[in-house]
Amino acid sequence: MRTSNETIKVTANQSKRTFTIRKYIDGKFFTKYRTMQMDQQEFDNHEMNTENDWKQFLKSDVYYTIK
Repeated sequence: MRTSNETIKVTANQSKRTFTIRKYIDGKFFTKYRTMQMDQQEFDNHEMNTENDWKQFLKSDVYYTIK
């Protein structure tokens, strides 16, 4: 059984206080998400997130799918 390699890449938008989260599976683009706008403190806290933190974040409902 082969396991897939999932990678998360995140880009911050400072002026809108949102993050764009791109998910890749086996190195190929899979889908893109965007967070809801955050207050400044919450945004600052999320800037330090690790890849695993973002994977956990995607289990919440405070984002939407772009593609």
